[in-house]
Amino acid sequence: MHSGKTDRTLLSPERRRADRDALAEGVVDVLVIGGGVTGAGAALDAASRGLSVAIVEARDWAAGTSSRSSKLIHGGLRYLEQFAFPLVREALSERSRLVQTIAPHLVTPLPFLLPLTAPVWQRAYFGAGVALYDVLGAAFTPGREIPRHRHLSRTKTLAAFPALRGDVVRGAIRYWDAQVDDARHTLAVVRTAAGYGARVLSSARVTGLLRDGAGTDSPVVGARVADLTDGSSFSVRARSVVAATGVWSDDIGSMLGDSAPSLKVRASKGVHLVLPGSAIDRAGLGEAGGSQAGLILRTPTSVLFVIPWGERWIVGTTDTPWRLDRDHPAASSADIDYILDQVNRVLVRPVGTDDILGVYAGLRPLLAGESDETSRLSREHAVITPVPGLVLVAGGKYTTYRVMAEDAVDAAVAGLPGVPASRTARLPLVGAHRWQDVRVRAAELAAAGGVPEETVGRLLRRHGDRIQDVLDRVRDDPALGRPLEGAPGYLAAEVLHAVVAEGALHLDDVLTRRTRVSIETAHRGVESAPEVARLMATTLGWDEERTAREVAHYAARVDAERESQRMPDDHTADAARLGAPDVRAGV
Repeated sequence: MHSGKTDRTLLSPERRRADRDALAEGVVDVLVIGGGVTGAGAALDAASRGLSVAIVEARDWAAGTSSRSSKLIHGGLRYLEQFAFPLVREALSERSRLVQTIAPHLVTPLPFLLPLTAPVWQRAYFGAGVALYDVLGAAFTPGREIPRHRHLSRTKTLAAFPALRGDVVRGAIRYWDAQVDDARHTLAVVRTAAGYGARVLSSARVTGLLRDGAGTDSPVVGARVADLTDGSSFSVRARSVVAATGVWSDDIGSMLGDSAPSLKVRASKGVHLVLPGSAIDRAGLGEAGGSQAGLILRTPTSVLFVIPWGERWIVGTTDTPWRLDRDHPAASSADIDYILDQVNRVLVRPVGTDDILGVYAGLRPLLAGESDETSRLSREHAVITPVPGLVLVAGGKYTTYRVMAEDAVDAAVAGLPGVPASRTARLPLVGAHRWQDVRVRAAELAAAGGVPEETVGRLLRRHGDRIQDVLDRVRDDPALGRPLEGAPGYLAAEVLHAVVAEGALHLDDVLTRRTRVSIETAHRGVESAPEVARLMATTLGWDEERTAREVAHYAARVDAERESQRMPDDHTADAARLGAPDVRAGV
């Protein structure tokens, strides 16, 4: 992969047009349907083996589940209670790879406190579980990037997390996992695949499968695709098709006809709240291991995380069945009240709805099991080949995306001779190659780039060793070094970069996924929208009418989400959210 003008990882508007033209003409070895983390992982896995690859995504990269997670890379401490030791061990192995090699700029170790509220048995029971968690993870972290757990007294617990109620908490166990910006990580996987020659196309919806013959078991040889940027349609021919469509897996199955075997995937809704740092008292550094600790709390149905997110907190999640609109799952007031009720049981100062900055809801694709309780459904993944030429992959969790992708590509290339094994276990993503060199140079980069050192620190965590791509834009046009209106944590240059290098096609792509303005500000991005749209318009060639339409679409989305969050249940919340059409449906 190259840098500079010939950089194949840049997802520019010109790159999209070239990939679109190439796909309509040739045949690829592997066509991946779905631009979430698993599909992106499959595209990278196949492309890095030297195969010709295409990936198509109906909306934006990570637009579905992969931008709406708890933002954790973790082994799944709670799965130890279900004796799912292989699943936990696999996830901890992947955690180590991500922290050390694959994406150290995007995946950061994070301490958690597991508060103890009952007498001695709880410390022994949880302590044994956390010790096993350490043992399962230790084999993968020889350099101890992830420290071992520690038992804390009540005094030390309250020093590490002053917001906890001393009359409820008797002590805690501190253990470590890791955090990720899920949308930016998925984007980095897509860009890395593009660097290996994958043709990547967002805003491209698969409308049908191409079959070689009329029989129910006739092979799949490609897909029909609608280009949502201009309303045109084209076909992509492929030797093998991998569908990594998560909660949309049943849609692909229905394209095969009723008689074909398929993956039964059930959607479980997870809602998260974003709070300002001031809503929950933060400890000083030191006792929490040099970084603000999060919490993991037991709830009647699952677990609740309180996670530091920059200067903010993410609190979640819920775990409830969802059978309504999958494109835009809605959080209801019942979801929000449940999270507040659970977290307030352990906080000195209760958090209220007035404290909330952002709310987001995502759908987990769970393999349908015998039980209807979604928190007990399998988090393991499945790969099946219902007919020749088509592989379906679903289930799993964000942390194990790379393993799922490898398994899917292995199944897809089973009939292709001479294909090498997966290389992704040791493959750094865009931004990771020179991370150890660049991460210590914040002061130097700030001085050279004319931006504050604090800003460079944030840019490093978003762009890694590619930070210079953003700083170069500021050097060429100093006006791009200013903070965004209503979102001082982001630079105007990042908006331009999102369009020129990161494949953003709509205002929503930038405010919701390239940046996280939509969940990090009380205005949910509405105050930033006009400026961001103007910056995008210059590169994407929008006229005034198109620019205004993008802003109006975004404002309508925010209004619909706010309205849905006032509704008492899933059905009314869903109806309210559907009041704002998807921006990509307007073509």
